[in-house]
Amino acid sequence: MKTPENTDQQNLGYSAGHSAGYHNPVLLRQSVDELITNPDGVYVDCTFGGGGHSREILSRLSEKGTLYSFDQDSDALANRIEDPRFTLINQNFRFLENALLMYGLTQVDGILADLGVSSHQFDEAERGFSIRSNAPLDMRMNVMQGLDAKKVVNEYEEEQLADLFYHYGELREARKLARTIVHERKNKPINTTEDLKNLFSFIPAHKQNKFFAQVFQAIRIEVNEELDVLKEMLLQAYKILKPGGRLVVISYHSLEDRLVKRFLKNGMFEGEPQRDVYGNYHKAFDLLKSKATIPDAQEIEINSRARSAKMRTGIKL
Repeated sequence: MKTPENTDQQNLGYSAGHSAGYHNPVLLRQSVDELITNPDGVYVDCTFGGGGHSREILSRLSEKGTLYSFDQDSDALANRIEDPRFTLINQNFRFLENALLMYGLTQVDGILADLGVSSHQFDEAERGFSIRSNAPLDMRMNVMQGLDAKKVVNEYEEEQLADLFYHYGELREARKLARTIVHERKNKPINTTEDLKNLFSFIPAHKQNKFFAQVFQAIRIEVNEELDVLKEMLLQAYKILKPGGRLVVISYHSLEDRLVKRFLKNGMFEGEPQRDVYGNYHKAFDLLKSKATIPDAQEIEINSRARSAKMRTGIKL
């Protein structure tokens, strides 16, 4: 999953990997410290990537411990770990519960999810994730799925585009952006990342990096249904965690972090939780710490991709 000025990584987020072709795992020691409570237990890494977190988890487990890791990107299969305690499942983590059931698992001791796009996906220019490379508009984490960024940009109605730029990119200019895209695509299709960027010459140069990162983030979230997938995973994680089991989530932008924070607090994503006659509401988790854990200056200096990371850990009640 570069230097601090690379706003691809700061605004779009990275999951952690191991091999040089991927990237350095973010909050590696801290996340695994908070995850592992039983060396003989069963653990899940929802975002295998280059395998950095998975390798660290395995190093903390006994011979009886087991780890199941998920990754929907077939490229990640090349990083498979040869260890009898390890199983790599080539699926989206939205299928967490059913996939583990195939292995006879209904409860686990801990679940780690390092969200965002892997370094490998950003660095492979043809995947279309990076604002710094001219590539086909793609942005699919799973290259086998049908919807890609080109289809979103060229086929979505103006109102759909405005909504996703506003909600997923948190862009105040959402309606103007959508209107520009719809107008320009009448003349010719928008096929590449440069085609898309060239539409917005009205953005001041000093604001372009952040602006394009937000535009790409919005489209990427739509293509991969990232927020819906995150919600599905969190709900399933609660079901399959043992009482006392831990859910550790590393997020990279505010949309993800708000969902995680709220879910760990009361098991909901929106609305107000119901309270009992004493005014207490149901709690799904105890927070291990009241505030999110963030990388220290040393880690950010070594790995600038960690800059926007926030980690939260919940203990199932």
